[in-house]
Amino acid sequence: MSLRLIALWSLLLSSAAVAQDAAFTAADIEAATYSGGDLPPGRSALTAKVQILLDRSGTSPGVIDGFKGGMSESAIKAFERRAALPMDGIMDHAVWAMLQAYAERPVTQDYTITDADGADLVAAIPADYAEKAQMSHMGYTSIAEKLGERFHMDERFIAFLNPGISLVPGATIKVMAPAPPLRGKVANIYIDKATRRVAAYDAAGNMLADYPATVGSDATPSPSGQVTVRTVALDPNYTYNPARNFQQGNNTQPLIVPPGPNGPVGTVWIDLSKPSYGIHGTPSPSQLFRNQSYGCVRLTNWDARELAHLVQPGVTTVHFLEPGVTIADATGAAPPPAAAPAEPMAATAATSAKQPENTTEALADPLSQALDKALPDDAAITPVPAAGSGL
Repeated sequence: MSLRLIALWSLLLSSAAVAQDAAFTAADIEAATYSGGDLPPGRSALTAKVQILLDRSGTSPGVIDGFKGGMSESAIKAFERRAALPMDGIMDHAVWAMLQAYAERPVTQDYTITDADGADLVAAIPADYAEKAQMSHMGYTSIAEKLGERFHMDERFIAFLNPGISLVPGATIKVMAPAPPLRGKVANIYIDKATRRVAAYDAAGNMLADYPATVGSDATPSPSGQVTVRTVALDPNYTYNPARNFQQGNNTQPLIVPPGPNGPVGTVWIDLSKPSYGIHGTPSPSQLFRNQSYGCVRLTNWDARELAHLVQPGVTTVHFLEPGVTIADATGAAPPPAAAPAEPMAATAATSAKQPENTTEALADPLSQALDKALPDDAAITPVPAAGSGL
């Protein structure tokens, strides 16, 4: 291929990338509506709106960034499984209509940055575990990172929605508006290594929440079979012991890494009955579908924290599904095969029953039963002194 053709091809690719990532505002997200077909390629106001509605439904898309990608597709498929729709992970009128039950209030909001938002930041997080162990706290490195976790957003998406605004105390910015954390009692957690989803069900078999995850790796796979939740630690430190799990860099001795959102296990450790394995947070939420773990299950910090208040130590069973077994198979929730695109559904049918803002809105079965037995925000959590050493 000639240099001229290569240059022309590069220009076309660049133009396409720019076209797919055109600027839009919070007002554009509010006004976005679905008219058919799959989500637009690249970043779009519609995808951002779908992501926040999925997030509110308890079917987490991971970070909200406006990009069509693997985590958004897996969340749509999980929502379809929950609603007994054909599971193809492709946006359609049926999914859009049911998501409108979570659109009863604006999907974006104004937020004024406080002095507290700028406090307790750290300059950087070193990669080496010995250097991490010398720090007092694995804190946030910027206001953007701190607010990203609070509002379930990629920090770069905050900058995208607020061009030219410095993220400093006193500044008012546009952010997404997620729902409060879900409440309930999780009896069973199903972990699908192939699709990298973690689904939590109550004792009646209703799905309460579904999250994207990093689940082990080829070299250090997650366990198989059933284990139980042993205990939960919020804001745990991290015990690094190369004799038990893996060696990081040149570190051959045990180390204690202090707690914080940028620690190796994020802000939550859900300890499992198999020694050194757990479900935990991550310092890199946007990398869940790209990174690998050392056998444990990583969620975003906000999803892990929500799940920590749903599990029951000594009661909740965690099922690591075998290859070829899906969550739908394990729960008996497999819907009919995907068919031709559904005709548009009236949004009013999905939004006729409104709930108070601090509850999950009811849809049709099984969604309408998902949170019948809500708990107050005081679930008993027994911390452990030092978190496990798996990742």
